[in-house]
Amino acid sequence: MMTPQLILASTSVYRQALLRKLGLPFEYCDPNIDETPIANESAQALVLRLAQAKAEAGAKYFPDGLIIGSDQVAVIDSKIIGKPLNRDNAIQQLSQASGKTITFYTGLALYNAQTGEINAQVEPFTVHFRHLAASQISAYVDKEQPFYCAGSFKSEGLGIALFSRLEGRDPNTLVGLPLILLTEMLLSQGIDVLA
Repeated sequence: MMTPQLILASTSVYRQALLRKLGLPFEYCDPNIDETPIANESAQALVLRLAQAKAEAGAKYFPDGLIIGSDQVAVIDSKIIGKPLNRDNAIQQLSQASGKTITFYTGLALYNAQTGEINAQVEPFTVHFRHLAASQISAYVDKEQPFYCAGSFKSEGLGIALFSRLEGRDPNTLVGLPLILLTEMLLSQGIDVLA
């Protein structure tokens, strides 16, 4: 059987940039799925379900592909938060996170459309926020405009200054694509990024 084409079921420029780090050729597509949480769905269950749904949706465009789906949410005070989408929501999210420990959950799915095999897992990452003044939060939001980032920050940019500590297996997880886990999943499909 031929090695399937690698597909990223995401239009996120951040995920595309991360995947490029692995040096593998890939295409991307818009999975165009409903991302509405189900009542009483945990953060882990939500990102796992959405990552799988995105990967499987990619098969509509690439029926022989090896399709990557990913989704991420943050949990603050036991409440799931996603992308702020605007300045006011970003300021509210960061104000709520100030001085707290926040857990991010990133669901990752690798779907082999040729065989129907899917591998899906959740990668947690913990962020310890510094105590932030309202002026610091506003200045940060105005500088980086993190409106399409779960948790309202870009850890790969100035957002790093918001934190006192990071805990997790793979810092790429915070940007939205856990590359260590992905390389393990790819290896299980016979793709060695180091070969």
